[in-house]
Amino acid sequence: MDIRNIAIIAHVDHGKTTLVDQLLKQSGSVRENQHMEERALDSNDLERERGITILAKCTSVEWGTTRINIVDTPGHADFGGEVERILSMVDGVVLLVDAAEAVMPQTKFVLSKALKLGLKPIVVINKIDRHDAQPEETLESIFDLFLALEANDYQLDFHVLYASGRQGWAVADLADERKDLSPLFARIVSDFPTPKPQEKAGDAFPFTMLVTTLEADPYLGRILTGRIESGSITVNRQIKALGRDGTIVEKARATKLLAFRGLARVPVERVEAGDLVAIAGLQIATVADTLCDITVEEPIHSHPIDPPTLAMTLSVNDSPLAGREGDKVQSRVIRDRLVREAEGNVAIRISETGEGAYEVAGRGELQLGVLVEQMRREGFELSISRPRVLYQTDPETGERLEPIEEVSIDVDDPYTGVVIEKISNRKGEMTDMRPTGAGKTRLTFLAPSRGLIGYHGEFLTDTRGTGVMNRLFHSYAPHKGPVAGRNNGVLISNGQGEAIAYSLWYLEERGKLFVVPGMKLYEGMIVGQHAKDNDLIVNPLRAKQLTNIRTTSKDEAVRLTPIVPMTLEQAIAYIQDDELVEVTPQSIRLRKRVLDPNNRKRAERSGTSDA
Repeated sequence: MDIRNIAIIAHVDHGKTTLVDQLLKQSGSVRENQHMEERALDSNDLERERGITILAKCTSVEWGTTRINIVDTPGHADFGGEVERILSMVDGVVLLVDAAEAVMPQTKFVLSKALKLGLKPIVVINKIDRHDAQPEETLESIFDLFLALEANDYQLDFHVLYASGRQGWAVADLADERKDLSPLFARIVSDFPTPKPQEKAGDAFPFTMLVTTLEADPYLGRILTGRIESGSITVNRQIKALGRDGTIVEKARATKLLAFRGLARVPVERVEAGDLVAIAGLQIATVADTLCDITVEEPIHSHPIDPPTLAMTLSVNDSPLAGREGDKVQSRVIRDRLVREAEGNVAIRISETGEGAYEVAGRGELQLGVLVEQMRREGFELSISRPRVLYQTDPETGERLEPIEEVSIDVDDPYTGVVIEKISNRKGEMTDMRPTGAGKTRLTFLAPSRGLIGYHGEFLTDTRGTGVMNRLFHSYAPHKGPVAGRNNGVLISNGQGEAIAYSLWYLEERGKLFVVPGMKLYEGMIVGQHAKDNDLIVNPLRAKQLTNIRTTSKDEAVRLTPIVPMTLEQAIAYIQDDELVEVTPQSIRLRKRVLDPNNRKRAERSGTSDA
């Protein structure tokens, strides 16, 4: 059977996973009467809740005599590491672009990686059925992007299809009949080559495979997925794993071979070169290692992944309420979980910074926030520091360099002024401003990453929730100087107990509250945002003194303004350097790093906030 290995790449929310749903249905991989969830490949709870793809996943469809292995990739820049490593095991990419939004920052990122590997894309302009679709302008912007990324003549000769992933049709020309996805299937089979490794299929060549994804299964143990580069493999074959430098990592038997067939992984006895396979039976091997026959000595070259730009410290929860809600609180358990995450996620790096504290470096706030949310749901309790950017030093001048991001903002025309002012204050420089129709403007900035930490919530408030902001790492540039932090101070609890409605009612005039009556508090915990720029220690535990004197007037009923609970990402972005986020399976609390007010003052005087 002919094989095609393809990846579907695009900016977030441009319709990758929805298109894969239709490909599965129309190829017959899913029966007509079979129940199938919407966005079937987004199987993770977090992916379903947020409506985004976090992990790259494989599936397979059959079209005529050809089996098409499809890899669905994340659209967020924070999960770009997933896209980078997946592209090494495919022979072509389908680039999806929203007909209304046109080219976006992540479109540029994923396309640059594909072009660098010499892949020729098929361009699908999706969501043609939108009322504000602009297919011609979108195609122009795509062609300009190819030229800007220095695509060669072979890559510039790409084919274009117009589609609606939700309605399940694709056409080569907008005047054609809009029936099904047959034109896309036909174009994939005709445009993309058969996998190069198929030339080395069979027992005459030694088995080699580069591991691109890793996952854990409660029954099979570690499952390593990749494309077989040469030879073939059978069940119970003795194989070994080589590290990137050629050292032997381990020797083991391939106890299970799993091939991708529709939404299921099916056990098979033998897999040939060129096909994608998941192998179980190894204990130590990880991503970027080479699995091969015992006779092979040379590992397969793996492409380097872009380095992380942001880091935060995860440490043991040492608050007075520690250990009451979670069951995984020891530093050893936290360390094991982080090491396990770094094995499967090549874009994350872990280092130990002190007793019970670990620095986790990644691509952005969302990626680090998703990791903490997953750990929280597993029963972990953690203290999290404010994210900080990772600086580099210019080897020639010795100058300090900081990460700069390209920020693309779609905003209603009345709000352009406030957005430009706020980002300029955060050392951002505007590089482009153009109308996109329907009373909206697209602004493009180059801004330092540290200036954007915590800005998203403020941005949504300024634009009344209508603005859309996308960020993408651009380059390292000389340090831009100090950036103003949070303008307001915080209200800090002066004791331990449960919050009382009577005292909170009086505190409302001091600022915005983060807690509700009955919530457990402790000394040093942040209970609200001060209206002024200084921190204020308050008493949220004071109850009303009752007397036996009767009055004709009844007490006023205490009515508090409802609070908007902070999400994990909002809490991480809100805190300052001397504050922490306490995360447990049931609660997200803000606190000062040093809980005792006297010690806190002493630490401020000595110029440090280390506990």
